[in-house]
Amino acid sequence: MKVTEELTKLYYSIGEVATLFGVTNSLLRYWETEFPQLKPQKNRRGDRKFLAKDINTLEVIYSLVKE
Repeated sequence: MKVTEELTKLYYSIGEVATLFGVTNSLLRYWETEFPQLKPQKNRRGDRKFLAKDINTLEVIYSLVKE
């Protein structure tokens, strides 16, 4: 799965990233607790903002877990 070729924005919300990978928001939050390499930035409200490096890390996690 090559999601990084489609990236055009600086930040992505958890919903946008979940749609890119075809998984649920709760699965992304679970992976965040299980994989210390995945640390998206959070704003004051606690909303996650994923950078391109976070999405690259998610690609690796996704390929190891799902494929």
